[in-house]
Amino acid sequence: MTGRLGPRWGPAAGLALAAGLGAGAATLAQPPARPSAPRAAPDPLARLRSHVERITRSLDATWGVYVKCLETGEEISLDADRQMDTMSVIKIPLLVEVLAQVKEGRMDLAGRYTLAAEDRLPGTGVLRGMDPGAVLTVKDLVTLMIVVSDNTATDVVFRMVGGVEAVNRRMDSLGLAKTRATGPARRWFDALAAAPSAEVFHREARTPFGLSTPREIATLLESMERGELVDRPSSELMLQILRGQLYRTRIPRFVSGYAIPHKTGDFLPFIGNDVGVLEMPGRRVVVSVFTADHHGEGSALEEAIGRMTQLVAEYFAARRGDASGSW
Repeated sequence: MTGRLGPRWGPAAGLALAAGLGAGAATLAQPPARPSAPRAAPDPLARLRSHVERITRSLDATWGVYVKCLETGEEISLDADRQMDTMSVIKIPLLVEVLAQVKEGRMDLAGRYTLAAEDRLPGTGVLRGMDPGAVLTVKDLVTLMIVVSDNTATDVVFRMVGGVEAVNRRMDSLGLAKTRATGPARRWFDALAAAPSAEVFHREARTPFGLSTPREIATLLESMERGELVDRPSSELMLQILRGQLYRTRIPRFVSGYAIPHKTGDFLPFIGNDVGVLEMPGRRVVVSVFTADHHGEGSALEEAIGRMTQLVAEYFAARRGDASGSW
């Protein structure tokens, strides 16, 4: 072996072998390895975003998501400027129009309305089951419109403010050009009744209940929280009504420790929307989630929104120092 190796590798190889280094001589010829740079810790907000994205990918649906902490400015935006069907979330812009007209002296929350038989509409709400002749105040109507998403109350209120055009002009004045009231609730129910099936009706998407984007609705909620929407007393009244929301199977589902003014909008199993604010001392986090074209069980859509909001709530509670977390 030595006779063959010597001529082939030359004197340097012989010296290395003589020193007892054997094959290690080749290693000596290489520069010492540099220690690898420490890996940067994942950005906590980026990690939260990835968790939210993973939830959206777990279902066959179209999503629009916007999250913003009003105190820190941290935000998550996933197709947040996509204009989508609001379903009953459009009742928030209608509520804004009512309070604006009250401030302008054109409406009175104490004004009274007598329910007529032809007012009654199907879907969510309680007025559909009440006898004609029931007397309600304007405040009663807008409260029912929000807390039980009453469709009968909604159309009465639309007539009171001057129709969908009044709502759209108000949204334009606020810079929310993609937020559109598309018609009274009756228009939607009539179109649904004429469709061959609920699924065909939804997939064709010809008659939205209302239109907006997650970011634009979040803008309304942020203005409410800051006391800037109409004015501070009006903003507080709107939040107070929204805190009374009775449908709690989405944003509030897995969340504790926060007050949550919010509004749902849905046509399950195809659409399940929820928009609101997670409120606790020192923290206000707007969460605006729109969905569409869902293929699957409606309960899965609702749970996904609940789990998404749970992650958001835990993240901001942990960052505030009110809860532990491995973010």
